[in-house]
Amino acid sequence: MRERFGEFGPRSDEEFFAAVNRVQPGFIRTEADEVHYNLHIMMRFDLERALIRGDLTVGDLEAAWNDRFKADFGVAVDRPAHGMLQDVHWSCGLFGYFPTYTLGNVYAGCLHQALRAAVPDLDDQLAQGDTSAATGWLRENLQRHGALREPRATIAHACGFDPHEGPLLDYLEAKFAGLYAL
Repeated sequence: MRERFGEFGPRSDEEFFAAVNRVQPGFIRTEADEVHYNLHIMMRFDLERALIRGDLTVGDLEAAWNDRFKADFGVAVDRPAHGMLQDVHWSCGLFGYFPTYTLGNVYAGCLHQALRAAVPDLDDQLAQGDTSAATGWLRENLQRHGALREPRATIAHACGFDPHEGPLLDYLEAKFAGLYAL
């Protein structure tokens, strides 16, 4: 990158990696880091369920959002565009959709764990620009089966275990414990 763009701040590969993987709370779900993203989803899902159950009125949604955001993220919402108006889902009638984003992350965590077990030298191969083992594993264990099974069964078949949140949490802990020396 230095050859292409010149000096741009970080003095080492490690500093650059830490900079692009910084963890900090932010208002916008689509700009959230890997740690906070699913917290955005959980907050929305909880508010959505409260709306559907009738425990929360649309008129009280903004205050509920702001209170929950402050409690979960430690930051006060400064304007509606950084709060409940940032997503178009509800205004388009798309309820029950947010959890699918986290479900995808859970599935990805499972696939990541299974792929790494099947291809122990994955990082070395990728460092050499060789994606063939990774794409081959995905093709053989996931893609070639298409929609023959329900999604949960597809992931279980590919990974050899039922999907659960553990692999995603393990991935996040390993990555960010290393970055932040935890």
